[in-house]
Amino acid sequence: MNPNPLKILVLYYSQHGGTQNLARQIVRGVESVPGCEAVLRTVPKVSTVCEAVEKDVPDSGAPYVSAEDLKNCAGLALGSPTRFGNMAAAVKYFLDGTIPQWLGGELIGKPATVFTSTASMHGGQESTLLTMMLPLLHHGMVISGVPYSETALSSTQTGGTPYGASHVAGQDGKPALSRDEQQIAFTQGKRLAELAVKLAQV
Repeated sequence: MNPNPLKILVLYYSQHGGTQNLARQIVRGVESVPGCEAVLRTVPKVSTVCEAVEKDVPDSGAPYVSAEDLKNCAGLALGSPTRFGNMAAAVKYFLDGTIPQWLGGELIGKPATVFTSTASMHGGQESTLLTMMLPLLHHGMVISGVPYSETALSSTQTGGTPYGASHVAGQDGKPALSRDEQQIAFTQGKRLAELAVKLAQV
């Protein structure tokens, strides 16, 4: 066992479980690569009440992300549900607070990838994924998608794009992933980890 594995940060926000389930498949993909360890984290909700604050530790799921998680990661997978064709406010709020990391160049040259979940098939998955890439490009990260060598991209009748893994939850918000969605997310995590290993050797 590698005593100093490359830490791959899988950071997501999820309200109904779809994005969280994609994150878990990405974790599986990351950990299928020798020498890599997935670090699963989330971000707190943004309250509409200015005085309201979230607990320091979430009631369930992954712990909240810290500045150290970003500094120490060798790669980043960022996930959010779609909100009107864009990332959720909680993810945007978190990214807006990463100015210290940007000033310090802490993420420059590290690989990154993005993933999302929507209620409807054409609910803005691709626009969400593309806009999630923009702050990562500003951080100097190396963006990775899902190549068409992953055959599930050509066969999926649910989620999955070359820009990143995705899930179609339907109007009833079902968090369970289809087989193709699982496979695409796994492949995305594996590819991210493999890129982190190669970049660490440069």
